[in-house]
Amino acid sequence: MPELLTQISAFSVFLAISSVGFLILLASFFFGEIFEHFGDGGWDHDLSHGGPSFFSMRVISVFITGFGGFGAIGVHFGFSVLAASGLGFLSGLGCATAIYSFARFLYSQQATTESKASDLIGQQARTIVAIPAGGMGQIRCQIGEELIDKLAKSKDGSAVPENTIVVVEQLLGEVVIVRPL
Repeated sequence: MPELLTQISAFSVFLAISSVGFLILLASFFFGEIFEHFGDGGWDHDLSHGGPSFFSMRVISVFITGFGGFGAIGVHFGFSVLAASGLGFLSGLGCATAIYSFARFLYSQQATTESKASDLIGQQARTIVAIPAGGMGQIRCQIGEELIDKLAKSKDGSAVPENTIVVVEQLLGEVVIVRPL
C-alpha cells in the first residue's frame, strides 16, 4: 500500500478530483439534483423564488471539475502543486460563476403568473363585502390578470361601505389592513 501512495502524482490527484466533479455533474444531468432526495438542509434553497443558489450541486460540481482540470493542466506545464492549486481554484471559481450566471439568466427568462401576498401591499382594491366598524369584510384586488379576494379590516377601525376603493396597507396573516382612498 505505501508503494502505491508514492506512485500517485499531483497530476493524478487533480484528474481524480476533476473526474469526481464531472461524474456528479453528469449524474445530476441524467437524474436531477442528487442530494434533493435526502432533504435540502436549507443550504441550496431558492430565496423567495429568486432562482438558483451559488451553492447548488451543479455549480459546486462545475467548480470541482474546473479546479481539478485546471490544476492538472498547471501541473502538466510545470507549476508547483501550490501554484497549480491556486490556478485550479481561480479557474474553478470562474467556471462556477459562469454557470451560475447562465443559470440565473435562464431562470430570469421564465414567466409566471404567480402572485404573492406581499404583492398586495400598496395596491388598490374594491370592497365586495362591506367592512363594519371594528369588524371584517372582504376586498377584491387585481394583480396582473389574477383577481384575489381577501378578508379585510379597516386601518382606523371605521366602517367601509361596499364597492369602495381602498388601498392595502399591510398584511396580518390572511387578513389585509386597508384604508379608503
